[in-house]
Amino acid sequence: MKFFVDTADTAEIADLASTGLLDGVTTNPSLIAKAGRDFIEVTREICGLTSGPVSAEVVALDHAGMMREAEILRKIADNVCIKVPLTIDGLKTCKALTSEGTMVNVTLCFSANQALLAAKAGASFISPFVGRHDDNGFDGMDLIRDIRLIYDNYAFGTEILVASIRHGVHVLESAKIGADVITAPPAVIKGLFKHVLTDKGIEGFLADWAKTGQSIG
Repeated sequence: MKFFVDTADTAEIADLASTGLLDGVTTNPSLIAKAGRDFIEVTREICGLTSGPVSAEVVALDHAGMMREAEILRKIADNVCIKVPLTIDGLKTCKALTSEGTMVNVTLCFSANQALLAAKAGASFISPFVGRHDDNGFDGMDLIRDIRLIYDNYAFGTEILVASIRHGVHVLESAKIGADVITAPPAVIKGLFKHVLTDKGIEGFLADWAKTGQSIG
């Protein structure tokens, strides 16, 4: 399973990229606003921090406007993935861009039917929002199971990119279901490294080592 980080904070991206475990980055207008930097500038910098896909989202709502913005965004770097909303115009744009060889991430997916349409439109990635689904009284992981079943039934090449991840259980369940990618905030990804028994074990080993009076090197 690929790990993308969901942020526009370049320091956080660089830190995670240094682990060798980061496969890509997702951004959105809210994250760009939080970063407080120029959209094109920060996107270009992010693209230089990872060789994997970097999702950059259009803000136009009509097909023609999305295509104009996509033309600007895909010139930033070869690893830019154009992010479009799951609307009729978004899927028109998806079909047009993927037909030209451009990666497209279709976002704001909340139903398996929507995911089916995105796959038929040739989406590179579909981004179902599990956390927001949970917030509204549904089981976000059930949505991932349904999409996985449908995509497997028809051998769609669209990758399931689980988004709106809130905690490690979402990551675990996504991996068990067979999602292709997860994207999560830096804090959630870093939290996957942590376990109280790991910390306790290190503490015990170091205490025992100190008693030996030795050093390495």
